Amino acid sequence: MKKKYIISGIIVIFALIFVFTFIIKPKQDDSKTIRLASSPGPYSELFLKGVKPILEKEGYKVKNQSFSDLSLADVAINNGEADLNVDQHTAYMNNFNHEKHAHLAALTKIPTVPTGIYPAKKHSLKEVSDGDKVAIPNDPSNMARAYNVLVKAGWITLKPGVDPIKATSKDIATNKYNLKITEMQDVQIPRSRSDFDYVILPGSTAYPAKISTKTMLLPEDIKPDYYLVAAVDKKSENKKWAKAVKKAYHSKEFKQYLKDHNKQSFWKTPKGY
Repeated sequence: MKKKYIISGIIVIFALIFVFTFIIKPKQDDSKTIRLASSPGPYSELFLKGVKPILEKEGYKVKNQSFSDLSLADVAINNGEADLNVDQHTAYMNNFNHEKHAHLAALTKIPTVPTGIYPAKKHSLKEVSDGDKVAIPNDPSNMARAYNVLVKAGWITLKPGVDPIKATSKDIATNKYNLKITEMQDVQIPRSRSDFDYVILPGSTAYPAKISTKTMLLPEDIKPDYYLVAAVDKKSENKKWAKAVKKAYHSKEFKQYLKDHNKQSFWKTPKGY
């Protein structure tokens, strides 16, 4: 009789284990996991080194998913396969939303490395001459950014009334030095410098190519739409983890980290920092 009770007890225990394991699964707090969709450049690195530790102190876990191209990272967020990207500016995000019918939104502006003119065959702006060859990015947002830098240099002017955020080659009014401007994929520009007199690079391109911003001949005046942002799917922007990301970027701890690691003014900070 006693043996019968023992066997019955064992059966009950195994039954409870089965129910708990396979039927009544413990609820997991997925909201504490933030899936970062990173792409090559300084911005994801800044997040992982300066922001991630702050979030971890708040109990969050950051999982980094690396993508070779920014557009692929945005697709992952749009498809719900990732939560956050910190490698794009507002103009790029808006263009992605328009082209892909996506719904990405900006949580906050973040520190940004300016686009600028870098040396190639020539090493000074004073060396510019008629017919010089200049390489610029060909994606719409960074292309317009490049044309604005050329305006700042005094090498071209744009037609009156042109929206500088949408400037293209068709909007050039004057080209003082008859520059031969080549629009190409930004990641190809660093390895093609020997073919040009000057090149224009966004910070996210110069950084992985190990081209120091110290060599920049002329930085842009960063327009509001060209500050980098922490981007998420619009339906996520009011979630607790998203608010925690925004809070971390504006925290005293992150500002101190930025101060300690920005001795050469690599990063330009938007208003509010």
